[in-house]
Amino acid sequence: MNERLNAASLREIGVRPGERILDVGSGLGQLTRSMAMASGSRGKTVGIDASPEQVEEAKRLARASREEGWVEFRIGDAVHPPLREEEWGTFDLAHARFLLEHVPDPEAVVRTMVRAVKPGGRIVIEDEDHDILRLWPELPGIEALWRAYIQTYTRLGNDPHVGKKLVELLHRAGAEPARNTWIFFGGCAGSPHFAGLVENMSRVLEGARQEILATELLDGRALDGAIEALRAWSKRPDAGIWYGMGVAEGVRSQRGTHDG
Repeated sequence: MNERLNAASLREIGVRPGERILDVGSGLGQLTRSMAMASGSRGKTVGIDASPEQVEEAKRLARASREEGWVEFRIGDAVHPPLREEEWGTFDLAHARFLLEHVPDPEAVVRTMVRAVKPGGRIVIEDEDHDILRLWPELPGIEALWRAYIQTYTRLGNDPHVGKKLVELLHRAGAEPARNTWIFFGGCAGSPHFAGLVENMSRVLEGARQEILATELLDGRALDGAIEALRAWSKRPDAGIWYGMGVAEGVRSQRGTHDG
């Protein structure tokens, strides 16, 4: 799933040779390293993540791939990233994927990204609107479970629908929106990645078990039954999952940011 999504993200990000890149919420760093290599030896890439464990693993994976020289990984917060004073306003591209849905104030993150790029620099944000998931033939148990999963975001004060608000976030953060699109990452029976897609979805839901049960929208028996039914459903020859991720790109005004 990561490899499939990364190829699509790289296409939409459109890294240019020699660009200075800031990747906010860089996680394990695979996409960050790919962006850095697309920029080439004349570029510079900084990846920032709040998790020390993720940053250490990103560094380990980079070493294992003999790509440790491509990215400087730093531990830090997305709203107050560990950038040196002279680095602010110098990046050509600031990017974030699957981050804004997990923070209580996504506009503050995007505003920081706008501040990090130079006038004319690009801000590319990618995220989900969990409401758009569709399975056919319908699977009522998994639909109820998915609604409970969405509610876990709301309970934490985060926004599970941020993927449809990306253009507005760019505008409010002081960027000039330039384009938006979707990256499809559903699949259907017969496609080579379908089994992995279903397994990834199942593990995401299993990993959020305690948070889902805390919503009290369904009990453990219903949760386990829904996931079991999903795995059985995936064997149908007519099964299909329709899902996607929003992408929006903005540009920092040559006049700088505004306070709106």
